[in-house]
Amino acid sequence: MLSIWRVAAAGVAAMTALAADWPQLLGPQRNGVVPGTITLKNAKLAWKKDVGAGFSSPVVAGGKLILHHRNGANETVECLNAATGERIWKLDYATTYRDDFGFDEGPRGTPAVAEGKVYTFGAEGVLHAIDLNTGKKLWRVDTHPRFKIDKQFFGDAASPLVGDAVYVNVGGAGGVAAFDKGSGNVLWTATTDEAGYSSPVFATIGNKQLILCFTRAGLVALEPGGKIVFLFPWRSRSHASVNAALPVVSGNLVFLSASYNTGATLLDVSGAQPKQLWSSDEALSNHYATSVLKDGYLYGFHGRQEFGQSLRCIELKTGKVMWNTDGFGAGSVTLVGDRLLVVRENGEAIVAPATAEGFRPESKGQLLPAVVRSYPAIADGRLFVRNEKTLAAYTVGEAK
Repeated sequence: MLSIWRVAAAGVAAMTALAADWPQLLGPQRNGVVPGTITLKNAKLAWKKDVGAGFSSPVVAGGKLILHHRNGANETVECLNAATGERIWKLDYATTYRDDFGFDEGPRGTPAVAEGKVYTFGAEGVLHAIDLNTGKKLWRVDTHPRFKIDKQFFGDAASPLVGDAVYVNVGGAGGVAAFDKGSGNVLWTATTDEAGYSSPVFATIGNKQLILCFTRAGLVALEPGGKIVFLFPWRSRSHASVNAALPVVSGNLVFLSASYNTGATLLDVSGAQPKQLWSSDEALSNHYATSVLKDGYLYGFHGRQEFGQSLRCIELKTGKVMWNTDGFGAGSVTLVGDRLLVVRENGEAIVAPATAEGFRPESKGQLLPAVVRSYPAIADGRLFVRNEKTLAAYTVGEAK
């Protein structure tokens, strides 16, 4: 059997060559980084479409766009022609999810597309495998009764990670769970940590191939068979806290960041146990958006979303703040080549060079009305963004 990393690497190489796919959360390499160029100077609306509720991000594979959203009493997985917005198929299933805090009641997790299948994880913890070409349901797992999971503060938000299996931070008795891609059968579970709102990533640390997952309790490193390599506790003492940003990996270094007076930390994971190099709540505390890394510097949103975040750059190895833009509001950051694509919650997008010398916008545009919390997708020269009611596609130049 091919290793999960060989499968993933082959997929990334093909996607980069085709310059066409954004098949999972945060793009081909699941880190918000993609080669190519991008500008908003000549951005044009290609199409837009009314959609249902949710924070789930669009993904694109083979010219097909997949969106997971909610319409009335159903969660809907919908496949569109990425070039035109025309529907190819849709799959509906019933949901009774209600948000206790009055927020959006649609799905939060972003679909993953691999080997002709679509994997989705809904707000009530329903995991689906769907045929990409036909929309046929292949299997379904209701993780809440399966793993005795209680309702979380804001629903289930993990995005599936696909390699030799489907890996999901389900929580409850399942912790981090691996599911067979063909049947949905549970292959293994590890920890009983609550899920939080982050999602697992692949990493090669030294000669070890690992799965890293930032659960509500902290960082868990797992071997492909589910054996725990190490645990590193990192969470707020506040019961209502969440860990949402994904781990950022650079060689043997792993960056973790959370809000709720928790802050960021940098770990050296080359030894038997993680070594903490620094920690600070004043460096780059991510509430929900994952930071991006370029040339030893991290770029991301600092602070609580509801209190007005700042956009900033820090040095990875020290946590030193290189620059900061106050009053920026919340949003997401994607790295396209050597340019930052910042999409703010108010629907404005900004392109600026990724440099530690300062934030210097080159082009900007109002893409949608507020509130835009989902990550964008970039595929085949188009930028796909959504808010709570609308999905839009813009031509933005050559993004590989």
